[in-house]
Amino acid sequence: MELTEAIVRAACALGAGLCMGIGAIGPAIGEGNAVGKALEGMAGHPESTSNPRTNMLGGCAVAATKRIYSRAVALRPLV
Repeated sequence: MELTEAIVRAACALGAGLCMGIGAIGPAIGEGNAVGKALEGMAGHPESTSNPRTNMLGGCAVAATKRIYSRAVALRPLV
């Protein structure tokens, strides 16, 4: 019984690591893309910098929540 429990705990830890890794890379790519496009827009039209900046910050906040959710899901089986 002890070996089976150790295997299950190891599988939970491995799954949690994969969940956190995959759950963090998607929002990171999305945030980088959003910031890059917003900077391109601000460079092309400097008179309207407030609108792209606001949209970029809102999008980055939404992407950050996905990262936080994946961390919560990843750490739940270990508790």
